[in-house]
Amino acid sequence: MTAAPRQNPLPRLLQWVLGSAFALGALGAHATTYDVIVYGGTSSGVIAAVQAAQMGKKTLLIEPGDHLGGMTASGLGLTDIGDPTTVGGLARTFYTAIDAYYHPLRHSSRSGELVYSTSLGTEELAAPMQWTFEPHVAENLFLAMLSRSGAVCVRQEKLDRVQGVRMINRRILSLRMESGHVYAGRMFIDATYEGDLMAASGVHYRVGRESVEEFDELLAGIFPDTSLTGEVDPYVVPGAPSSGLLPGLVAGSPGPSGAGDTRVQQYNLRLCLTNSPTLRVAVDRPSNYDPTLYELLARYLQNNPDLILGNDIIKFGALPNGKVDGNGTGSFSTDMISDYSEEWVGASYARRAEIFQIYQDYTQGLLWFLANDARVPAAIRAQASTWGLAGDEFNDNGHWPWQLYVRESRRMIGNYIITEHDAEGETTAPDPIALASYGMDSHKVTLFVDATGLLQTEGYFFGAVSPYPISYRAITPHAAECTNLLVSVCLSATHVAFNSIRMEPVYMMLGQAAGTAAGLALEEGVGVQKVDYPSLAARLLADGQLLVPQTSD
Repeated sequence: MTAAPRQNPLPRLLQWVLGSAFALGALGAHATTYDVIVYGGTSSGVIAAVQAAQMGKKTLLIEPGDHLGGMTASGLGLTDIGDPTTVGGLARTFYTAIDAYYHPLRHSSRSGELVYSTSLGTEELAAPMQWTFEPHVAENLFLAMLSRSGAVCVRQEKLDRVQGVRMINRRILSLRMESGHVYAGRMFIDATYEGDLMAASGVHYRVGRESVEEFDELLAGIFPDTSLTGEVDPYVVPGAPSSGLLPGLVAGSPGPSGAGDTRVQQYNLRLCLTNSPTLRVAVDRPSNYDPTLYELLARYLQNNPDLILGNDIIKFGALPNGKVDGNGTGSFSTDMISDYSEEWVGASYARRAEIFQIYQDYTQGLLWFLANDARVPAAIRAQASTWGLAGDEFNDNGHWPWQLYVRESRRMIGNYIITEHDAEGETTAPDPIALASYGMDSHKVTLFVDATGLLQTEGYFFGAVSPYPISYRAITPHAAECTNLLVSVCLSATHVAFNSIRMEPVYMMLGQAAGTAAGLALEEGVGVQKVDYPSLAARLLADGQLLVPQTSD
């Protein structure tokens, strides 16, 4: 008897996503006017474009760089989840497809029939999701989803941020790129980490931190802590203030506790590292290596020789196939304490490229320092020497991530400002489009030396939250400023609340909400501020988005 053909264990969802993918370079602008233009190929931007296209809208995604997926595809493979029961819609599709890629057999029943479908019904919601993945897998999945949707994508097109936005009667008509190309559209979505389109459109925004008094937020403003008091000598010559401060340190307090300012928390590169001998790419000493950049860390390690590389110095999050996501931890790590994060926000493209290179050089020097500098305890050097860059990731950038981790930049001042009170459940938005559930998590902002000569840190906080709704009005600007723009990343929130929202699954869900709202605004013939909310909620729910926290019986 001839055996029956074996069922393909890959679920239809994964085949739907991956089966019809083709090279992104083949995609191009075939029309002069689009229904929806999304600027910024972050995870939020890709999902926004996919959603708008699936609603039958002629959609263009414009990415200023070479790659799609933002941080999700650039090293942040250990997803900041919060509560996984809050993730729905195309974000759930993405993370379910990730699980199916790595574990295809558990997405089939014993009979070979699928246990879920693309309709996001009850069975789909019960399907497993995976939150850890390799960068190239994430990018390939984004590319496949985009190409399957029918959305058009162009890359290496940077908005002329000075005169590139053409507006009439508070409506954007077209975008001109630095290349000279012009793209006309009817609805626009800013999905960049920096809010560049929003700012160029004249929409009001904020950079930095509100004061405690402005919104009565306990975590707002300058936020000192005492985690380093007396731990590390801050002077070039230990004990000698006249020798000056080490790099990155500020003389004197940055201001009164709780005061507002324009400072921005620190950025870094999220590294994809491996200790596999066959895959590891050794990190060389940078040509411009400056050991003084790591002097604080050297002194800290000498005072704490029992620290572990993957827990206490650089946080390692396990990824598939022997890789880890390397993130900053502590005070002297991959988060480079400097003013560069604040400068990045409004910097030109050329200056941003320079700043990116500064971060990459700093990070390369850090890895080399940990593996080679005699001031590093021997046990830590031995650990560091076994790790290197993953040789099958980021091949066009020497295996370094191509996206800087811009944790926070501009924040729109929109029709609803999400605050600490929303995140803590004291206020509940009546027009939810997605849920947030990660804690309010700000990285350090400033390292300073107080009047007594002690090294201090400020800016870090972490406040726990329960799942809470994000208002539709938080992604819409005031109608007096622009009526056909939605902002899915740099939305309207305070510094405190934004640090709960700023997680990649939430950005994806906000992208889907923006794409849906843009499509409905076109169908209803109204500005984004006047989209019928019941219709928006109904469409989001039909597409699997979750609008209220799930409760257990």
